[in-house]
Amino acid sequence: MTIQVIRPLCRLARLYGVQTAYRDVAGERREAHPEALLAVLRALGAPVAELTDVAEALRERRQALWRRGCEPVVVGWSGKHLYINLRLPVDRAGGRAECRLELEGGEVRCFSCDLGRLPVLRTAAVEGVDYVVRQLVLPPGLPWGYHRLTLAFPVGTWQTLVISAPQEAFTFPAGAPGRTWGIFLPLYALQSERDWGAGDFGDLENLVRWVQHLNGGLVGTLPLLAGFLGEPFDPSPYAPLSRLFWNEFYLDVDRVPEMEVCPAALKLVDSAEFREETAALRAAPLVDYRRGMAAKRRMLELLARCCFAGDSGRLPALERWAATHPSARDYARFRAAGETQRTGWPVWPARMRDGLLEAGDYDSDAERYHLYVQWLADEQLQALSARARRRGPGLCLDLPLGVHRDGYDTWRERDAFALEAGGGAPPDAFFEQGQNWGFPPLHPEGIREQGYQYYIAGLRHHLRHAGVLRIDHVMGLHRLFWVPRGMPARDGVYVRYRSEEFYAVLALESHRHRTLIVGEDLGTVPPEVRTAMARHKIQRMYLLPFEHAPDARKVLRPVPADALTCLNTHDTPTFAAFWSEKELVDRVTLCLFLRRRGWPEVPPDETGAVLRACLASLAASRARVVLVNLEDLWLETRPQNEPGTGPERPNWRRKARYRFEEFSRMPTVLAALREINYRRGGDGPNDETRRHAPDRG
Repeated sequence: MTIQVIRPLCRLARLYGVQTAYRDVAGERREAHPEALLAVLRALGAPVAELTDVAEALRERRQALWRRGCEPVVVGWSGKHLYINLRLPVDRAGGRAECRLELEGGEVRCFSCDLGRLPVLRTAAVEGVDYVVRQLVLPPGLPWGYHRLTLAFPVGTWQTLVISAPQEAFTFPAGAPGRTWGIFLPLYALQSERDWGAGDFGDLENLVRWVQHLNGGLVGTLPLLAGFLGEPFDPSPYAPLSRLFWNEFYLDVDRVPEMEVCPAALKLVDSAEFREETAALRAAPLVDYRRGMAAKRRMLELLARCCFAGDSGRLPALERWAATHPSARDYARFRAAGETQRTGWPVWPARMRDGLLEAGDYDSDAERYHLYVQWLADEQLQALSARARRRGPGLCLDLPLGVHRDGYDTWRERDAFALEAGGGAPPDAFFEQGQNWGFPPLHPEGIREQGYQYYIAGLRHHLRHAGVLRIDHVMGLHRLFWVPRGMPARDGVYVRYRSEEFYAVLALESHRHRTLIVGEDLGTVPPEVRTAMARHKIQRMYLLPFEHAPDARKVLRPVPADALTCLNTHDTPTFAAFWSEKELVDRVTLCLFLRRRGWPEVPPDETGAVLRACLASLAASRARVVLVNLEDLWLETRPQNEPGTGPERPNWRRKARYRFEEFSRMPTVLAALREINYRRGGDGPNDETRRHAPDRG
C-alpha cells in the first residue's frame, strides 16, 4: 500500500484520537493495519467505507473540529483561572461575545468580552478558511461543580460544560484512620447456614460486623450490578447489563418487610418443596445462578404483588422513590420487554430497538417486579453501607470497565458507546493472540457531547454506598485497546480518551461522597498513567507478586503510601497457588528479604508462615489500605476466575471452602487478622468486642 494512501489515513486516525502504532509488552513497535484503522474509524462515526473515502473524510473532520468553535468540555482545577480556546474565522473574530455561566447550584453569571482583545494562540488555514484561536479566561473562584457556559458570538452560539474540580481526589482526612485494612471475598462465594445457594446483602452485613469487631475498616467484593441470569445468560460480574442498577440476586429476602404481611410468600417459604430447593442450592458445590435466581424471583414476585396491592402500606414510599429515580421505571420496562422478546435488544423490532416501548411490549407484572426489586436493593444497600461506614471506609466496591453489549446501558445510552467494536488487550506473554473482552467501549466524543452524564451516573450509583471504589483497568481513562467487530484481537488498535476530564469527574465526585478512589493499574501500564494518578491522588494497587524489583538486593519495590496493597486479585492465583509455582531460589530470596525486614525466620517450604510474614510486611507498610483475600487465610489454591477461559471452568461460581459460621471462628484466620490489625497500628479487639458475635440484627 502506497505512502500516499497511508499518510492521509494516519492523519485522519489521529484527528479521531486513534493511535496508528503502539509499543507492545516487549517494547517493540507495532503498526496498526490499515483495515483495522478503517474499521475503528467507522466505529467512531467517520464516513470511511473504503480507503478511497479517506481524503474526503479528512477534509470533513478538519472542518468539523474548527467549526465547533470550542470544546464541549473544559476543566478548571481547584478554583484557578479556567482557559477556553475559541476557534474563530479571521473575518468574524472581532466584536463582543455575550457569556452566560449557569452554575450547577442555579446561580447565573453573565458577562461580555471584546473578542478582538483576547490573546491569540495561533492561526491556521483549514480547507480554504483562515481561523484564529483566541483564549477566553474565566475568573478564578468558581465553586466545584458542573456548570454550563453559553457563548454567543457574531458567528453563532456555542455551549460547553465547565467542570470545576479539586486537583486531588478525596483521601482520608487528618485525624481519621489514615492506614486501614479490610478483607475481600466475592459475595456470591460467601456461604452461610441460611443462604439460598449464594451470599446476599444480609450475609455481607454479617461479614462487615465481623471485620469491624476485629477493628478492620472495610470489606471488598466484586461488582454487584444487574446481570443476565436468564435469557441471555452471563453471570460474569464484569459483564453487567447496567452500571446503574443492582443485581436482585443478592437481595436478602428474609429482610424484606413485605414478608411479614404476605400470606402467599409465608406459605411458600414454609412448604417442603421450597425448603428442599433452597437446601439443594445451599449444598451445591458451585453457585447455580439460573436455579437460584428462579427460586428467589418466585418469592420476590409474590412480595411485589403484596406491595402493589397495598398490603404492607409501603406503596407510597415505593412511588416516591420511583419519582426520584425515573430511570428505574425505564429500566424495569426494558427488562420486562427483554423477557417478552427473549432476545437481546439489537434484534428487537425497530421501534423497540430505538428506545420506544409501549404498554403492549412488556408484561406489566414483570415491569412492577423489576421496579420493586431495584427499590429493595437500594434500601438494603443503603442500610448496609450506613452501618459499614460507622467504623471506617466501609464497603470497597468495584466499578467494571464495560457492560454487556445487549444490556440496558447500551440500549438507552447508545451515543455513549461505540457498538461496532469491543474492548480488549493487545498480545502479550500470556495471551499471544490478544484479548477481546466483548463489551462495547465508551465513545470518546459521545460521552463528551453528553457532558459525561452516563459516566457520572454510574459513579454516583456506586459512591452513594462505597467508602472505597476500585476503578477497573484505570488505564482505560487514558486509552483503550479497541477490537473492531469481526476482526481478531491481535489486530486491535488503541483509542485515546480525555483523561483529565475523567479525573476531574472522579476528583469531584469522590469529595462529594467522601470516597477513596483506587485505580487498578496492574500489568503493563504507560508511565504517564501512574504520573496522572499520583497528581490526582488516585490510589495505586500494589500487588506483591507483581512488584519484583530490578535490584536483587531489594527483591520487592517499595510500597507507596497512596496505594491499596494486597497479595492477589480475583484474576490472579491465590497466594498458596502462587507460592507452589515458585522456584526454590525465588522462595529463598523472598524469605531472606523478609528476614532482613525484621520478620522472624520464615521456612520457604511452609506456605502458611510465608503468607503470614508477607501480610504482616504489607500491613506494616505505608500503604493507605491493606486488603486481605479471605481465602488466602486457609491457603485456598483454587482461583475465582481464570482469565481467557470460558464455561469449561467454574469462573464466578466457586463458593468459599468454609461457611461464615466456620471461618469467623477459625483460630488461624483470627490470629492472622489480629496481627494485621496490630501492624496497622491497632490494639486488637478487647474482651467486650469478642463477646459480640455477628447476628442477623
